[in-house]
Amino acid sequence: MPFPTTNATEELPAVNEILASVGQAPVTTLDQTNPDVAIAYNTLLQVSREVQAEGWTFNTEISVPFSPDGTTEEIDVDNNILQLDLTKDSAYSDKDAVIRTKTGSTQRKLYDRSSNAHGNPITDAWKWGTDDIKCDVVYKLDWVVLPVPIQDYIVARAASIVSSRIVGDGGQYQMLQQKEAYNRAMALEYECNQGDYTFFGHPKGQNSYNGFQPYHALYR
Repeated sequence: MPFPTTNATEELPAVNEILASVGQAPVTTLDQTNPDVAIAYNTLLQVSREVQAEGWTFNTEISVPFSPDGTTEEIDVDNNILQLDLTKDSAYSDKDAVIRTKTGSTQRKLYDRSSNAHGNPITDAWKWGTDDIKCDVVYKLDWVVLPVPIQDYIVARAASIVSSRIVGDGGQYQMLQQKEAYNRAMALEYECNQGDYTFFGHPKGQNSYNGFQPYHALYR
């Protein structure tokens, strides 16, 4: 991920908190010529992407409509989408959608992995007809809109990683890992409160429970 050319004021307080955790002085700008600042900032971006990719209530949308291109019948996927899967009760639930990039292109698109299994040409795997399809999507959100418990967890996790990368003090690393574990517990508590999860694990009002189906194991 490219380093910003201007002062990324949104992440600056988080970067300073990471630097303070490893015994470094705070900064006023995210200057890429400072190796410690560069490591702290890039680690923050990396951890933010990894944590959000887990899929939380705050960045997951159910049954998001996607419209195929009127000419190619292909569906473009934005770069801020981390995970995507067809909604279980959609009209295309028999397909297996994944995100791929076509050869010779930089644009991510929706690809049907089951197309080849059905004996169709590989070119058909990119085509989705003309009707909208619905997908469950996990988005990568900007730092400022992340819930505070999630921000705290990301910063704590990034701090422990930065400590191992630029300090190498075993005692400091262990202390930061304990803080990371505490903040993850707080993040999970926030998730449970926001998601209104039931005893079976799925959110209130959604019946996403799937019982064991032996023929799936036999098929595999």
